[in-house]
Amino acid sequence: MPEQDSALTIQNITKTFGTVTALKNINLGVNDGEFISLLGPSGCGKTTLLRIIAGFEVPDTGEVLVDGRNILGTPPNKRPMNMVFQRYALFPHMTVYENIAFSQFLKRRPQKEIADKVTAMLELVQLEGYEDRKPEQLSGGQSQRIALARALINEPRVLLLDEPLGALDLKIRKQMQIELKNIQEKLKITFIYVTHDQEEALVMSDRIVLMNAGESVQIDTPRQIYDHPNSRFAATFIGESNVFTGEVIEVSNELARINVDDLHLLSDKAVNISRDDRVAVAVRLEKVKRKAEGEIRVYDNQFEGLIEDVVFFGSIVKHYVRITQNVLIIAQEEVENESGGKPATIGDTVTVGFSKKEVNLFKE
Repeated sequence: MPEQDSALTIQNITKTFGTVTALKNINLGVNDGEFISLLGPSGCGKTTLLRIIAGFEVPDTGEVLVDGRNILGTPPNKRPMNMVFQRYALFPHMTVYENIAFSQFLKRRPQKEIADKVTAMLELVQLEGYEDRKPEQLSGGQSQRIALARALINEPRVLLLDEPLGALDLKIRKQMQIELKNIQEKLKITFIYVTHDQEEALVMSDRIVLMNAGESVQIDTPRQIYDHPNSRFAATFIGESNVFTGEVIEVSNELARINVDDLHLLSDKAVNISRDDRVAVAVRLEKVKRKAEGEIRVYDNQFEGLIEDVVFFGSIVKHYVRITQNVLIIAQEEVENESGGKPATIGDTVTVGFSKKEVNLFKE
């Protein structure tokens, strides 16, 4: 259960659409000034949860609390939050100034106050001098900055962002990720950010809510989820892992020995694991090392195999090493640090290894 004194608290939220359960008993506490990402595949429920927080959807059960007060009966325009959408939703007939100032016009603020606020917002999003432009004269990145400024001018307690960078090209998206995080840290506003892009979530978030099939699978910091995923889904959705299925043949002193296609793998993560359990075994690609010729180091888990493929990704290279008929291990290296300075080629016989501390286990 989330902490009762969280700035925003989501308690036991369930939502169904006909026979489909979009959200199942979601609980989350969000602190002031925290950057939370709702991450998961399409259809996992992340946008539905965001819309419930915003007031555009009503849950079947549960509560949404701000400072301990349930706001489910409060209309969207009365909630202390604003929303930024993927498609910007700028008014095409209005100038940049008018788009940003629109909510202030509705509130009948003094013209001088509006002008000062718009100027501050344009400085914040680094678009000073764009006041008189129309949306059609802006690039995608500039349009997204204006949409952000329009939401922030209201000084919301919580800013909700629904895949706001999804329509941008890769280079601009990466740039906007850093800018968004910098703005959030400067203003100390709580951001709740929906994305299906794992890299985006890892780069920007204080915590990630990893979702699948309407449930929260794991809630933790990016580093913790990456290094210590709690399920096969977490290990494969965030980052890349070698994943095998095996049977626990020995457990002692928090050390497990697992039989995978007659290979014995060791793991020091043996919590809640018992002998004869069927388990998924996950190892991050970059934790698998290809031994250089003449290297004498012995790894906890070490196997000889044949390189079936070598795939170049610019700064990294992946080696696909066949160990047995059913076990293929991928070893990822930085190109400049390739083992022994000697690039591997298809058909080479190599030895790959990894530490027992890098092996995550999940009951199947």
